[in-house]
Amino acid sequence: WGILRVPISPFSPQIPDSRPGPALIPPFPQTFTAWCNSHLRKAGTQIENIDEDFRDGLKLMLLLEVISGQASRLPKPERGKMRVHKINNVNKALDFIASKGVKLVSIGAEEIVDGNAKMTLGMIWTIILRFAIQDISVEETSAKEGLLLWCQRKTAPYKNVNVQNFHISWKDGLAFNALIHRHRPELIEYDKLRKDDPVTNLNNAFEVAEKYLDIPKMLDALTGIPSEELGVSPAPVSHSHSRSRSPQAETAANRICKVLAVNQENEQLMEDYERLASDLLAWIQRTIPWLESRDPQKTIPAMQQKLEDFREYRRVHKPPKVQEKCQLEINFNTLQTKLRLSGRPAFMPSEGRMVSDIGAGWQRLEQAEKGHEEWLLTELRRLERLDHLAEKFRQKASIHEGWTEGKEVALRDRDSGTASLAQVRALLRKHEAFESDLAAHQDRVEQIAAIAQELNELDYYDSPSVNARCQKICDQWDLLGSLTHSRREALEKTEKQLETIDELHLEYAKRAAPFNNWMESAMEDLQDMFIVHTIEEIQGLIAAHDQFKSTLPDADKEREAILRIQQEAQRIADLHGIQLPGNNPYTSVTPQIINSKWERVQQLVPKRDQALQEEQNRQNSNEHLRRQFGSQANRVGPWIQTKMEEIGRISIEMNGTLEDQLNHLKEYEQNIVEYKPNLELLEQQHQLVQEALIFDNQHSNYTMEHLRVGWEQLLTTIARTINEVENQILTRDAKGISQEQMQEFRASFNHFDKDHGGALGPEEFKACLISLGYDGDAEFQRIMAVVDPNGSGTVTFQAFIDFMSRETTDTDTAEQVINSFRVLAGDKNYITAAELRRELPAAQAEYCIARMAPYPGPDGIPGALDYKSFSTALYGESDL
Repeated sequence: WGILRVPISPFSPQIPDSRPGPALIPPFPQTFTAWCNSHLRKAGTQIENIDEDFRDGLKLMLLLEVISGQASRLPKPERGKMRVHKINNVNKALDFIASKGVKLVSIGAEEIVDGNAKMTLGMIWTIILRFAIQDISVEETSAKEGLLLWCQRKTAPYKNVNVQNFHISWKDGLAFNALIHRHRPELIEYDKLRKDDPVTNLNNAFEVAEKYLDIPKMLDALTGIPSEELGVSPAPVSHSHSRSRSPQAETAANRICKVLAVNQENEQLMEDYERLASDLLAWIQRTIPWLESRDPQKTIPAMQQKLEDFREYRRVHKPPKVQEKCQLEINFNTLQTKLRLSGRPAFMPSEGRMVSDIGAGWQRLEQAEKGHEEWLLTELRRLERLDHLAEKFRQKASIHEGWTEGKEVALRDRDSGTASLAQVRALLRKHEAFESDLAAHQDRVEQIAAIAQELNELDYYDSPSVNARCQKICDQWDLLGSLTHSRREALEKTEKQLETIDELHLEYAKRAAPFNNWMESAMEDLQDMFIVHTIEEIQGLIAAHDQFKSTLPDADKEREAILRIQQEAQRIADLHGIQLPGNNPYTSVTPQIINSKWERVQQLVPKRDQALQEEQNRQNSNEHLRRQFGSQANRVGPWIQTKMEEIGRISIEMNGTLEDQLNHLKEYEQNIVEYKPNLELLEQQHQLVQEALIFDNQHSNYTMEHLRVGWEQLLTTIARTINEVENQILTRDAKGISQEQMQEFRASFNHFDKDHGGALGPEEFKACLISLGYDGDAEFQRIMAVVDPNGSGTVTFQAFIDFMSRETTDTDTAEQVINSFRVLAGDKNYITAAELRRELPAAQAEYCIARMAPYPGPDGIPGALDYKSFSTALYGESDL
């Protein structure tokens, strides 16, 4: 007997729940993910992470279209990627749910968009309640009444049990224990159970059912029975055994040899699986720490070497492991099929080596890969930025230190004490020009300090030397300010004695100093480092440079005007016989310096033009790489998607024999293998893109990571589909099913598989049975329990074939093997080693002798072996 139920979620608004926070999270989110994918698959898509993939609302609206069958009633989704578009899409889906009479409690679009797992699972549970469970309850009303009557009759003789419904009557656990005791009294000590200890009662019933009756534990005793009615469906399971066919010893020996050969082959497959699984898991465990390591480098070449190591891992080390993982899954499926066909129990790998464990480890590996690649690219950007800032700091610091050289000595000079009145006034005016120059350099000092601060924030490896140099510049700047103030005070003491001043020299100094500073800034800008990533950025720099060149004619006019001031001063002095000093007393910027720096500016302009042009050429080359990769990616991506869809169609269509389908699939597999050079070409283009430090590409929505995953999924899908057809061939040959029978089974199955989903619902399966000559009403419950023991509500084609093969062919059983051994033993209850060696081949005789337990019966002789327990152990019917 078995009980199947629909889980009741704590998110249901009708169920009050006063338990603490963690109990409010619905169990098994993977079950909800599988439920969603079973419907989304009809639309050719699926989800991976239930609290992430519904955030934009697109797949949520698609899910509602599929399960409601009312696509025209749903509004058209918005395709934008901004947050407001995602919220609008989710609100449209929630409005549609509300239009079906469902009250949405505390579920808002913003929470779904923000990836709130609790609210997302609650919303999915609300959809299940409305579009799945509600309809099932209406259709199965009469069946539930019949089941309730059955439960009442079975539990009537038991005290403290009064089954009136499917929720309150089961809360103390006695009803579950009564049903088990009625059918298997040796498993339950019913008289020792207490009505006031429901947790113990429930745990006892669930554990006994799981251990002895092969019924999984579906309820949690601590959680209790949900307050809503459960949908239950009893299904008796019966097994018939065929009688022994031939008493001849040769037939019996052949049967034993066949059984032992199958058992030995299965054991070898199990050992191979354990070995492959251990090796693959060990490789994953060794690789993940390397991918998760974060060892920052000081230079870009060192970081690029780490990126190259990662590419080599992707290109050389990982592909063989992908193939091993695929082969491991194929071997596992083949082994389970052989065990099922030979009547053996399913293979359960050792702890930690399940296919699901390998899948989980592989997922952790891919997550570590993604994180490692993102970290490498981020570090490259950081180091590139640091190199640029460090060079800029050194350049500005050198210019400033060159400007400040000798300024401290000049400011400390006490020449005003012995100078003439004219000389003192000249010194004062010169000092005013110096202060103007000093103020003009304030921005440069602030820029130097700002760059040093940014280098510290970005963790520059040579920060101590940068800080020391910056501190020295700042200290010197403060000292210059103090000395400037002191010198002004000293000069102002003698200012009253000054009467004349050469205005032309002063004007020259005032105009020459800013012009000199402008030239220095221009030279600094022309030599400034730049870093760009797009054509638009370099075009912006070129435009700014062109704008600067357009100002040069005006600057040249200013230079000539300044030089004319000096020439005019000299002309007046010569005219009046004045002996001028060799240098302008108000500034150290001589006409020679101005002309020299002007020539330097004129030399730097074409060099800047060349540098900008070279960078523009590089960006044009990068754009070509982007377009080249985008073009190839836009061909490979749709090709992979098309092949996935074609493989899906082949797996459900019936064209020719199974061998024809297998050959067709292998042709597809060969076609896929031959297409691999296109992916390798894309990998080469992707490597060129990364070597060029290109971080984005607007010419394609496909990334290399997406295409790698798609390619691996395509290889896995074609291998798995080929394996499924091979298993069908194995089933057909093992069970002696003719090609015509197999085609008839496939034709019947496909005829009733209206949605081409690869599985039949209960009503579709019943109609299929009727078409094959079965009494649909009388035998449906028995057959349904056989083909759907887990109560999933669907019947796969493999389960359908297994059932039909059992119904139409003869299979070996434990009873048949026992009868065969009895023939070899001369109708005794035991057998001797000599008899085994006489009747069986040497290898298989020794196999039996090594594994048979001593015969415990009183009629045995020394050395007698128990062939009955050995035979039942072959079919999983004992613990031997």
